[in-house]
Amino acid sequence: MLAVLLGIGALATPARASADPYVDQLADAAATPALGWEGCADGFECASAQVPLDYNSPQAAQIDLAVIKLPASDPARRIGTLFVNFGGPGPSGVDRLRERARWPWLFSDELRARFDLVSWDPRSVSRSAGTQCFPSAAEQDTYLGSFPGTPTDPRDEPAFFAASADIAARCAENAGPILHHASTANTARDLDLLRRAVGDESLTYHGISYGTQVGAVYANMFPGRVRAMALDGSLDFEGNANGHGTDGVNLPLDTRQGVAAGIAETFDTFLRDCSAAGPRCAFAAGDPKLKWIALAERARLAPITVDGTLWTFSQIVSAAGSLSRPDLYPDLATFLQSLFDAATVLPARVPDALFAENHPANRVEAFYTIQCSDSTVPTDPAVYSRVAAAEDLQSRYFGRTAVFNATPCAFWQAEDRDRYTGPWNRETAAPILVLNSRYDPATPLQGAKSGAAQLNRAQVVVIEGAGHSSMYVQSTCAEHLKRDYLFTAQLPPAGVSCGIDRSPFS
Repeated sequence: MLAVLLGIGALATPARASADPYVDQLADAAATPALGWEGCADGFECASAQVPLDYNSPQAAQIDLAVIKLPASDPARRIGTLFVNFGGPGPSGVDRLRERARWPWLFSDELRARFDLVSWDPRSVSRSAGTQCFPSAAEQDTYLGSFPGTPTDPRDEPAFFAASADIAARCAENAGPILHHASTANTARDLDLLRRAVGDESLTYHGISYGTQVGAVYANMFPGRVRAMALDGSLDFEGNANGHGTDGVNLPLDTRQGVAAGIAETFDTFLRDCSAAGPRCAFAAGDPKLKWIALAERARLAPITVDGTLWTFSQIVSAAGSLSRPDLYPDLATFLQSLFDAATVLPARVPDALFAENHPANRVEAFYTIQCSDSTVPTDPAVYSRVAAAEDLQSRYFGRTAVFNATPCAFWQAEDRDRYTGPWNRETAAPILVLNSRYDPATPLQGAKSGAAQLNRAQVVVIEGAGHSSMYVQSTCAEHLKRDYLFTAQLPPAGVSCGIDRSPFS
């Protein structure tokens, strides 16, 4: 039967009679954008979509969204358009589709044959009315390069709070009206206009990480227009927007998602896999867990020098917690071993930096613009200090890493009155597929299950590996399940899970 389904041409998934009739009226009042596709190298086509800045005034000021498409390779069997949001928020969807459209574990040849792949820079990101908090790229780079690092103890917190308030003030001063219209609700409206612009009667969507929040918001603003929706590396949607109960005023954003525990659990998995890999893992000799403790405690005393570069405790913990991509675990193991080997000399303490790397486009500013538009967060710095101390007791090294990620939102001066706060359980025309790895440092499985339970009809498929989403956790099984679901809008059998294609150290 499946072979028959996959052999036919364009599939239409009729809306269930029981689908919630609710539809967002603001989007329906806006004009459909005209997309003038032009070739933009390597088989891609690019266009610009004009949408309202403020959907409450759809005929007033407009903004242009940058859009990119990789056309289906088998037009005769084309189903329609698969819209992809790669997460963040902040990275360019145009750039990420160009980089990743041909990753076979993410978009197989069979999937790309049947769908045009389309992504876009969401409003406030990069080419789409990108938030600009600095007069020049040089000033942005200097400012972010000197931004204080995640506070390692209470003595560092006042400077971090002051810097967080300062960047919020700079954005309020320089960014202009986009700051008031960048919520995910407005991005969902943009997505519906893009759906109309490509001629699809209903939406086929793959959302990754933050892109799952976009999907959940769309599914509840336009429930009858969901043809198929795969949410990959998924959030707790209520937790992200409002916090459960009083969490919105008592717990920082990523603490509500359980990110510190997710990082710690994933790092323990990394150490176990490293030990089991033996000589294939550079950090395996001896006991990797004891070596990590010795290394981290040594770094608390003073930075460690490797090849002329000083690494602080905060930077080392941040590097150790960068576990989204299992293909980079061997490099992480080599780095940790280099630090361990070098941890014999005590140099002078040096300043830390949160953003010591390059800062492509406006990724940092866009992250704050969108996240601060969407989420209720504590506004009292004392809450962050209290939670950081408590998290340190729960997770020895990674506890506070998730506490301060969105601290500028505590001082944010703009409000998007259109932000979406629920409900999350409107009945969609098709059920929703949720994919999540067993050990995900960015979107822990517990949060993904909570988010899926908030939706009306959703099924979680667990990928039995470590890393963030099927974008980075390579699983042919997961890609096939997702592909077949996107073809048919039918969920896999209950209880199905997927293995990974290879161990990070194989």
